[in-house]
Amino acid sequence: MWLIITIHMDGTGMVRTMARKPAIAARVPIGDTEKLTINLGVVDLGQIDLLVEEGFYSNRTDLIRTAIRNQVATHADVIHKSVARRTLHLGLLIVTRAELERAVTSRTKLRIHVVGLARIESDVSAALARAAIASVHVLGSFQASTEVRAALADRIHP
Repeated sequence: MWLIITIHMDGTGMVRTMARKPAIAARVPIGDTEKLTINLGVVDLGQIDLLVEEGFYSNRTDLIRTAIRNQVATHADVIHKSVARRTLHLGLLIVTRAELERAVTSRTKLRIHVVGLARIESDVSAALARAAIASVHVLGSFQASTEVRAALADRIHP
């Protein structure tokens, strides 16, 4: 038996459900945050609730967000070295129609490699995206229209 807790990273809406198998959360873009679903044992959950009740954190989300940020900060040097070694863009990357048109005109193809959020603007057609983008590799969230995603399906790497 699993206790599944869904917590929005902005602190809103907490849902608890009981299930016999682990659930897989759909990755749907929500503004600047992503919804994250984790499976916790009842002892861990109780300890989190105790820390919240004692006033160390305002809610479960606050504790989980703080724990994640602390772990990322602990490994910051590894992250930065990996980003530099792999020539990844760190943070937010917005790909515009004008940028893709320039790539097509100059007969070059873009390689989108991002740690964070990569967004292809909504005015980009599927044909333009296919003509200008060689590959997409995003560790985080990739936002594009359904048509653009379909056109790039064979070029999107996990």
